[in-house]
Amino acid sequence: MADIHNKNIQIPMVDLTGQYHRLQPEIDGAMQRVLDLGNYINGAEVKVFSDALAGYLSTGHVIPCGNGTDALQAALMALDLEPGDEVITTTFSFVSTVEVIVLLGLQPVLVDVDPHTYNIDPAKVRNALTERTRVIIPVHLFGQGAAMDEIMEIARELELFVIEDGAQSLGASYQMNGTFQKLGTIGHIGCTSFFPSKNLGCFGDGGACFTHDEYLAERLRMIVNHGSKKKYFNERVGINSRLDTLQAAVLIEKLKHLDDFILRRQKVAELYFDELTNVSELKLPQQSEKAQHTFNQFTVRVRGDLRDGLKDFLAQAGVSSMVYYPVPLHRQPVFAPCCGNNFRLPVSEMLSEEVLSLPMHTEMTEEQQVYIIKNIKKFFKK
Repeated sequence: MADIHNKNIQIPMVDLTGQYHRLQPEIDGAMQRVLDLGNYINGAEVKVFSDALAGYLSTGHVIPCGNGTDALQAALMALDLEPGDEVITTTFSFVSTVEVIVLLGLQPVLVDVDPHTYNIDPAKVRNALTERTRVIIPVHLFGQGAAMDEIMEIARELELFVIEDGAQSLGASYQMNGTFQKLGTIGHIGCTSFFPSKNLGCFGDGGACFTHDEYLAERLRMIVNHGSKKKYFNERVGINSRLDTLQAAVLIEKLKHLDDFILRRQKVAELYFDELTNVSELKLPQQSEKAQHTFNQFTVRVRGDLRDGLKDFLAQAGVSSMVYYPVPLHRQPVFAPCCGNNFRLPVSEMLSEEVLSLPMHTEMTEEQQVYIIKNIKKFFKK
């Protein structure tokens, strides 16, 4: 075992190279078949992948697109919303969740999160409802589902749409009425990203929408194809957002391993839990009894005056760590016109000062984890 603070050690947040090398024969073969045929746009692999993912998720329709942000935008565009309609979502998320709302002339209504799961708080959603509310966008943050049973109850009561932002949670499940159901298939539309570091990542950008609804599926297919069913005949305003064939080929092969990827992440999380539970200065992520956690991130909380010190200490030891997210969305300058300067969401503001995500990926070795854990413990014993 390497010495603590060995400057020759470098442990990344995600080891994409290691994963590629482990799956190299399958992936290289899949990509070579595309190169041999030259069908780089809308090749057969795109439909093969969308059908395979629909089967995995047990949903009626998967509509691939260019990235996770486009998936969210297309989902909103499919609902015939009007300018000024309100969309309730979480402030503790990546910018794309709110960015697409503003781009479409809709009104984002940002609410606070549960301090234990970091996911949108259904009670805060209820408090934010108005006569202009049309959509709720829960974000399944870090790989664990939001409280979808409560969110869907609110939506049914008021006939609202629910778009699930599942960019970090593909493959995870949530218990609805006693039965576990894949995230992204519970609301009216689910969205995901195939960014390389996600649970199911390609070698560039990619995304998809899911739905059980044939009408919404047809709309989504048109929207991501310039609003067209037939080439050169445009029925509505759309966007140009495609999953290219090479990425689809990679995803076909990697989808076969998605459950194994999740198990590997859960094993890494298990060791973190075992070894860090007694570190009093840390608050470890809490798992909901109703949600399967896929640990796209393993995010701890550290008292604000220690968080940055721990991050720097780990960096000196060659261990990467990241702050997701250092500024909640209601505090971002770009959204000041929507929120106002005095708008407060205290839980998210506290989390932004305390959260720290540790290395988490499918190729993590026990030796690497022991090294990370020993350095964390050393920092708090200083």
